[in-house]
Amino acid sequence: MLRLTKKADYALMALKYLAEQPGSSCGAGTQNGGAQSAKDIAQAYHIPPPLLAKILQTLARAGLLVSHAGTNGGYALARSAAKISAFEVIRAVDGPLFITNCVTIHGPCDLAGHCTIKEPLRKVNDSIKDLLSNIHISDLVEMDEGHHREADSAVGGGLVTLPA
Repeated sequence: MLRLTKKADYALMALKYLAEQPGSSCGAGTQNGGAQSAKDIAQAYHIPPPLLAKILQTLARAGLLVSHAGTNGGYALARSAAKISAFEVIRAVDGPLFITNCVTIHGPCDLAGHCTIKEPLRKVNDSIKDLLSNIHISDLVEMDEGHHREADSAVGGGLVTLPA
């Protein structure tokens, strides 16, 4: 089973949170670019603050976030949420994505000459990379908003006719 690590999951949640805030990208025109504190993000999603702080620092080092120091400081997206892919976030936090040990940056495994599944697994790995590269932080916000709209319309969007 392929799974995101907790750190990657928290990173995606944090970037989604930042994308939902007014003036969320660093070029938004406000003094601190709409920066949000790590504490606020941690509270919103019940993430352990020390772990989130490390993740946010990693994302800032990777150029996905901008860190603002000071009392009104915090973190803001380094660029538009529509231009930050899930793949970039996961790679920044977890490193390169490989579903098996035969497809790595270290070269072929010991069974490379006899392996019959290397090429199909490479295709799976490439497909996952392509899929994650085409999901952006803005898509996560839109998906969540769509979910809320569906729930709202299911609850109060139509008239209910009761039998007489």
